[in-house]
Amino acid sequence: MIWIVIPTLNEELALPATLHAVFNQSGEYTVVVVDGGSTDRTRDIANDDPRITLLTSPKGRAAQMNRGAEHTRTLGRSPDDWLLFLHADTILPVHAIHDLHRLHAQPTCQAGGFTHQFSGDDWRLRLISWLDNFRCSRSHIIYGDQAMFVRQGLFERIGGFPLQPILEDVKFGDTLLKHTVPHLLPSHVVTDARKFLKMGVWKSLTRIFLIILHVEYGLPTLTPSFFQDIR
Repeated sequence: MIWIVIPTLNEELALPATLHAVFNQSGEYTVVVVDGGSTDRTRDIANDDPRITLLTSPKGRAAQMNRGAEHTRTLGRSPDDWLLFLHADTILPVHAIHDLHRLHAQPTCQAGGFTHQFSGDDWRLRLISWLDNFRCSRSHIIYGDQAMFVRQGLFERIGGFPLQPILEDVKFGDTLLKHTVPHLLPSHVVTDARKFLKMGVWKSLTRIFLIILHVEYGLPTLTPSFFQDIR
């Protein structure tokens, strides 16, 4: 079984396309949306679809994803089930669920993610994705926008995502490496580029470089203002 957990916060623009891509998948899965206090139509979009379980949580991806994972436990998940954490502005590849079901029968595969690309054809955004994928191939740390997946049993042993306001995915990935080497699938998830375009591509690229330096070389912790919300 695959449990898809989607944390949301004011994602009415991107969420419909993300859900459309999910529900076009074949195979067995359950979708849980965990909202962190949206003031737009995000919750209405999720609540209007009977295939979705809508939960609420304090704002923060770590808290929201942990809340979703905790809820799936009450629905009878098993230690070998996949928890797939999907950002609300990220589109799964066509055969993502099929690929995860195939990996289910491989006990040595305990976690992983997909390679990454942005929507649109801006060469600068393609460069950012290339850098992200290169970083992942070296560090084996999966970022949140790569649709990270992990076995339920391993997720619980690790203790879930650390309750920190930023880089919870990097910290989780670093802890994950102490237990397993995540499997990077070759198919691409596609992240909506609007936030990067709104911020400015070069500024976004600078942010990526700083994050890579932070992760690779242990530079001082980046401040929360560095990760300002852009909707």
